[in-house]
Amino acid sequence: MTKVLVPAGVLGLGFDPEALERGLSAQPDIICIDGGSTDSGPFYLGTGTSKYSRAANKAEWKQLMQARAKAGVPLVIGSAGTCGSDSTVEWMYQITTELAAELGQSLKIARLYSSQPAERVVEALDKDRITPLDPAPEISAETLAQCSNIVALAGAEQIGAALATGADIVIAGRTTDTATVAALPLINGDHAGGAWHGAKIAECGALCSTMPTSGVIMVEFDKTGFTVTPMAEGARCTPHSVSAHMLYENSDPFQLYEPGGHLDVTAARYTALNDRQVRVEGGTWVPSDRYTVKLEGARMAGYQATIMAMLRAEHYVKNAREWAASLEAFVRDLISTRMELGAEDYDLEFRLIGVNSVFGDLEPKEGNPVEVGVMGIITAESPETCSEIGKLINPFLLHHPLTKEEELPSFAFPYSPAQSDRGALYEFCLNHVMELDDPMAAFRLDVTEV
Repeated sequence: MTKVLVPAGVLGLGFDPEALERGLSAQPDIICIDGGSTDSGPFYLGTGTSKYSRAANKAEWKQLMQARAKAGVPLVIGSAGTCGSDSTVEWMYQITTELAAELGQSLKIARLYSSQPAERVVEALDKDRITPLDPAPEISAETLAQCSNIVALAGAEQIGAALATGADIVIAGRTTDTATVAALPLINGDHAGGAWHGAKIAECGALCSTMPTSGVIMVEFDKTGFTVTPMAEGARCTPHSVSAHMLYENSDPFQLYEPGGHLDVTAARYTALNDRQVRVEGGTWVPSDRYTVKLEGARMAGYQATIMAMLRAEHYVKNAREWAASLEAFVRDLISTRMELGAEDYDLEFRLIGVNSVFGDLEPKEGNPVEVGVMGIITAESPETCSEIGKLINPFLLHHPLTKEEELPSFAFPYSPAQSDRGALYEFCLNHVMELDDPMAAFRLDVTEV
């Protein structure tokens, strides 16, 4: 049996300290937490930086390092620093060494690096060892050379290799969300289907319970399946809350693909042991005939600026779509004549916050809001062009009439200057898998005593 304590879905979001203490009293064999995702877009991978506050990471990591020392078990973080690049592994390592000094802890730390040099991926592409997922853009050596960062998602094998060093703490680069949790149960010979299935359920902490923000859960793996228990007072796991998590960030509720194979839960059965615990059996691990790791890459796609105004006059709020279309046509003509730019030289869109900024034309059209925020998004190849277009738009965002026959409107800027230069814009440009002969061939381990 292997007991895995998961304090939260990600480091930086917080967790219940009392629930963590309750989890420690249950004597876990390992503490695992995720450190990132692609939820917030490509900027963090593009820049190799963390989305989360350093102060929040350090405060929560301190609690987990103290918990690790108390329990005497390994502490593992995957996708360190949001994107899991080598730079964010180093960022997390620096936080860890600072805390080790502050807490007076002597530690063996294993760093697992997931960043990929473009040359390695180009070589794999030339050897037909890169396979696109759906959807995936066309890639070439030129595309890969443009990437500021490429990472491969480590699986249980790479986390297992890091644990095999005897490390007290494992700081892993980009990993699959499940890999850190599944690794030790697999090493210990627990049921493979149960290991991967339980890892999927546990990946976001207490999100599989009736109190998702409480954070802390315990999963006990064994030879036939797993049992999941929330640690917060009053939290419950039910067959519904547990089984529903197979749908989370997964297009297929019955299959989950990982390096080296896939999980099939078609025959899984979820049984309430009591009003808090759920027992799960029946998941199957299906090995693949080749070992692949998913690749993520980001490259710069230009620069961006935004400009914003608020509409509150009832006439303009009611006709916001028509007004925005008229404004866009007007300023595009100005950009063409005054800046001598063609439509291919820049991109401009107006999003009406409160009307259609999320779903666009799919947004329901019944009823009118009281006020509308108008956000102009300008994208171009240089920051100077973005800034100039924003300045050109500025006066008309305040004083563009709906029709020529009516008085000029007067709207409001929520702040001054109304324009914000956002800097470099990044885009994802890889959704592919890369075949490896050896799971560690694309990864690197560094073990340090501090």
